[in-house]
Amino acid sequence: MNYRHEWKHRISCSDYAALRHRLSSVLQRDEHALPDGTYRIRSLYFDTPDDRALRDKLDGVNCRKKFRIRIYNGNDRMIRLEKKSRRSALGSKQSAHLTKEETLRIIAGELDWMATHESELVQELHKKMHCSRLAPKTIVDYRREPFIYAPGNVRVTLDTDLRTGLVSTALFSEECVTIPVPDPMYLLEVKYDAFLPELIRDLVQLESRSASAFSKYAQCRVYG
Repeated sequence: MNYRHEWKHRISCSDYAALRHRLSSVLQRDEHALPDGTYRIRSLYFDTPDDRALRDKLDGVNCRKKFRIRIYNGNDRMIRLEKKSRRSALGSKQSAHLTKEETLRIIAGELDWMATHESELVQELHKKMHCSRLAPKTIVDYRREPFIYAPGNVRVTLDTDLRTGLVSTALFSEECVTIPVPDPMYLLEVKYDAFLPELIRDLVQLESRSASAFSKYAQCRVYG
């Protein structure tokens, strides 16, 4: 499993505006973004009946994992099952493609087919859903503006408009009601491999910011 450095920084609205201007002047845009440079992410997070994933995050457990199903800009033809692993300031992500039919069956609790799926990640989720009673918990929505820098395999993102689906698991429904989280969020994320180029460090001014343990999932669970 390949781990990457991952840092998150809560920033102010004025910081967001300044960073957006600086990053867009120097770094490459993500080719998959919309014409305005952003895309909308909707994730359906999984948790156990006793909220193990949430409690591990809030308790600051050093090594933790979480599962989610993610779509982009409401497109149900590109659906990813993802497993995020975290070890201190390092993170890794494994992913597998799902069809809309497969996703709906997972949400409905129809699981037997997963045991023989071609993806080992789908098989692992199947075991977790049976043994640990992992199940879809809530929807997390937000808008992301990504920037790319090839040296160091750097990816810098600005996330805004975080919204929670409360207890809804209707991933594909246009009628799914989401509401803004209580504390408006501007979030800078920086991910890189072995080193962070000085250019990027200067652009985001990491020296004057402290990394936070912010979790979109935890923030969206504020209502239960």
